[in-house]
Amino acid sequence: MNAAHARWPTLAAASLLMGGCASMAPPYEAPALALAPSYAADASQTGPNAAATGWRDYFTDQRLQALIAQALENNRDLRATALRVDEARAAYGIQRAEQFPAIGAQAGMDRSRTPADLSITGQPQLGSQYQVALGLASWEIDFWGRVRSLRDAALESYLATDAARRAVTVGLIAQVANSDLALRELDERLALAHQTIASRQESLRIFTRRVAVGSASRLSLTEMQTLLTQAQALSAQLEQARAQQAHALALLVGAPVDLTPAASRLDALQMPELRAGLPSDLLTQRPDIVAAEHQLKAAHAQIGAARAAFFPRIALTGLLGTASTELGGLFDGGSQIWVLSPIISLPLFDGGRRDNNLSLAEARSNIAVANYEKTVQGAFRDVADALAARQWLDRQLSLGRDALATQAERARLSQLRYDNGAAAFLEVLDAQRDLLVAEQQVVQLRRALLSSQVGLYAALGGGSLTGLADAPSAAPAPLNSTDVP
Repeated sequence: MNAAHARWPTLAAASLLMGGCASMAPPYEAPALALAPSYAADASQTGPNAAATGWRDYFTDQRLQALIAQALENNRDLRATALRVDEARAAYGIQRAEQFPAIGAQAGMDRSRTPADLSITGQPQLGSQYQVALGLASWEIDFWGRVRSLRDAALESYLATDAARRAVTVGLIAQVANSDLALRELDERLALAHQTIASRQESLRIFTRRVAVGSASRLSLTEMQTLLTQAQALSAQLEQARAQQAHALALLVGAPVDLTPAASRLDALQMPELRAGLPSDLLTQRPDIVAAEHQLKAAHAQIGAARAAFFPRIALTGLLGTASTELGGLFDGGSQIWVLSPIISLPLFDGGRRDNNLSLAEARSNIAVANYEKTVQGAFRDVADALAARQWLDRQLSLGRDALATQAERARLSQLRYDNGAAAFLEVLDAQRDLLVAEQQVVQLRRALLSSQVGLYAALGGGSLTGLADAPSAAPAPLNSTDVP
């Protein structure tokens, strides 16, 4: 074997050494969390798992499905989040490429003239050199795992960004659903207000006739006018709120939508009863928790890179090719050239740069631990709040319906008493005012109960285990830590 080929075993051995390098990052252990065995609120353990339930299976209303599908396609916040996944994937690809040598081909020609006073022959000389070679740029042999740790950090950051995209998607679905529910609530309250206005306008017409013939007092007429004005004022307030809610929903959807009142009432909307599961399940089902843990792992890997900086860095630069003074002799026997230049460097004094870099990495790792724990605690609170809301809003709605039935009967009896001269019209005024309030409250409670179900779906990581079907992603399926060498 000639010397020109002897360097290949050397490079192969270096590659094997690099592949076997161990990271200097401390062994990763997930932070210990004090998890309750179950949720405090009455949590159902029957029904589908929220994280394994696609949004189309949970939100079965066709209008709501169309709005969510449009939002997933057009919402600008989600689009920006998906593009950040592309950005993180490209950054990971750049860092991953640092593990491998950069080899480039080069060809060149040198033409030179040596003057007579510098030539050993005393005559001017012209010379040529032709060269074709493969060059190895400065390539770090990763004995201490510095490059590998940086690659691992970039990978975890990419995975965190993709999990954050899924968290934004779940949040967007919940926002659109809640916004649509709020719009439906306002439509129903407006319909009740319009019915009340029509009824009171008719009553005002009748009282006006009675006052004209002397069978009713002016006081009763002014009281009826007060009732009508209150209903009209409520209608104007609801119209304003509806317009603002429609604008908010259009912004979420990101495209013009038909927001005419829905044909179905809130009472017709049904959502499956979700299984809450165990608190420990939330650690793998909530995409924001998954994202926080990937960020923690990324910060953990940065410690390994900071530690490896204290050890010598070994880099290789090389060249393999042929050279000749004649173009036709480039590939003749004996024209091979090669250069192999190993470089070992170790900073002796850097003003404490490496020490502070390690302290910075450790501090950021501790911050990531605190952020992870905070994210987990916030997720548990979200679930507990949603479960409590579902339980007690259902009770409030039942009581509200009973109160509405009672107020309707009270209004009927007050009207009978007034018609028979047994009561003043003020009694009718109070009963009708309270009836309108009870009608509005029942609609509000029904919407709040549905919103609590939407909140529970999102709090439990709705659809995150199904890949959020129909949700666009700017990047392919995320890589796992085992997918890299």
